[in-house]
Amino acid sequence: MTAERLGVPAFSVMTTRFVSAAEMMSRVLGMPDYAFATIGHPVSSATDDGLSAMARTAVDQGRRLLLRP
Repeated sequence: MTAERLGVPAFSVMTTRFVSAAEMMSRVLGMPDYAFATIGHPVSSATDDGLSAMARTAVDQGRRLLLRP
């Protein structure tokens, strides 16, 4: 959010477990409609293949977020 406030295109990545916390923080920080990429939880115990899939998901969602009209 800080980068975007400075005019730098960016997106945040959140795991499913922390979506509600991220939504609350975006409201508290004055950006209630802030959208972020969401990946599965947990990350720490994911296999290499699982991490690769999560990364692809985040990049795909991030691309849509950054390129939206």
